[in-house]
Order: sequence, then C-alpha cells, then structure tokens
Amino acid sequence: MNKSQGTRDGAPKGHSVSPYYDLEHVAAEVRKGRHRARIGGAWDEIGQLQFEYLRSHGLEPQMRLLDVGCGSLRGGVHFARYLEVGHYYGIDLSQDLLDAGHDIELRQLGLQERVPRSNLLATADFDAGGFGVAFDMLLAQSVFTHLTSNHIRLCLARMADVTRPGAVFFATVFLVPDGDDPWGPVRQPPAGIVSYPASNPYHYRPADIASWVTDLPWRPEAIEDWSHPRGQQMATFVRTDGPRR
Repeated sequence: MNKSQGTRDGAPKGHSVSPYYDLEHVAAEVRKGRHRARIGGAWDEIGQLQFEYLRSHGLEPQMRLLDVGCGSLRGGVHFARYLEVGHYYGIDLSQDLLDAGHDIELRQLGLQERVPRSNLLATADFDAGGFGVAFDMLLAQSVFTHLTSNHIRLCLARMADVTRPGAVFFATVFLVPDGDDPWGPVRQPPAGIVSYPASNPYHYRPADIASWVTDLPWRPEAIEDWSHPRGQQMATFVRTDGPRR
C-alpha cells in the first residue's frame, strides 16, 4: 500500500468534501506526532464518552463492533480493552491514522494483541465487506458531521451489507436548532462551532436524517443529546430485516 496515498482505493485529494480527505496533509501531521490532534483532540474526554455511551446502550463484550472513521483509535483503545479479543474493528480514510492507533496508542497500553492489524482497514468508500463479519453495533463519531448527504447514504448502504438484523448504528450529527435558518451558518452550542448546509462541518435537520435511510434497511430512531463537548447529537439507526435495495 502506498502510505502517502493513504487508502486502498484512492480518496479524492484536497478539501472537496472536508479536510479529512486531504490524506497528504493527514500523513504529514501524523509524522509530526499529531495523530491525536488531527482527529479533533479532546482525546481522553471524547474517547471515554464514546465508550460509556455505547456500553450504556447495550454494548456487551461478546459483541462485534465496527468503528466507522475510527482514526487513531481515540475510542478504540477503550473498546479494545472491553470487548473480547478480536471483536473490535475499525475503518478510516487514512492508513497513517490507523497505523498510529495500532503502533502507538494500542502498543503503549499493551492492547495490540487484542486488535489484529487485519481488523483495521483503510477505505474511501466505507467498504467493510472484507472483514467477513456481521456486526452487532456500529459507531460513527464525528464522521457524518464532515460528510455530505450522499456520502452518508453511501455509508449507510455499505453498513447494511455487514450488519445483522437488529444491529444498531450510532452516528453523531450537528442539528439545526429550533428557530435557526437551516440554509445558513449555525453556531452550535455549547462550544460555538459554526456549521453549514453545504460545507464542512455540515448540519442537518431531523427530516434530512430520516431521508438518509429511504430504500435502505435501516429504521431511524432517537436523536438525543449525549453531552458531547462540541454539541454533536447522537442519531440512532436500527437494522431491519432484508437486504438493501
């Protein structure tokens, strides 16, 4: 694999979707030892928050979890310790971030043997079929906030192929607060991050979120505040019976 490229199938270069697609810049940041900062920082706070949320919403050690956009394993280090050996999987755009997660973060905690390197895959199109696993739970923390609706629908379609009926997909989003114009910039409480309807970071209305699963075997459920320090809300989707169309 060409590590400067960063994925097995070639993500677009530049900032056409979000800065996370600029894989050369991501690689340069990782080489500087900035793999934690590159995925947004708040390493301890948000990593622990992800773990506690999923555990309180049904994650059990025997389950198989797919961490979508896992980066350098901010949440992954917690899940790796909790889940049975080999039951944590992650996908990300950047091979460099995945390598930093496995070679630095897991290693310094003595957790490398709990996550085979083959459980971490770089992919630009959310293709997790190569794992050969029907997942019980999925998480996309601070992923949909950096994606267009079409990218999100692609993600949900791909995830439908690798989940069992009843599996739950948790994904964070920026919502448009009541009374705000959804077609203009929105300042997100409590941190004051500004989100946009057509550029990164993206915000969405509840109706937009429901539309993502049209003709897909997912049922949208709750959207709730989960005390994210930057105001991202948690959307929940449940895998229904049948293949995707």
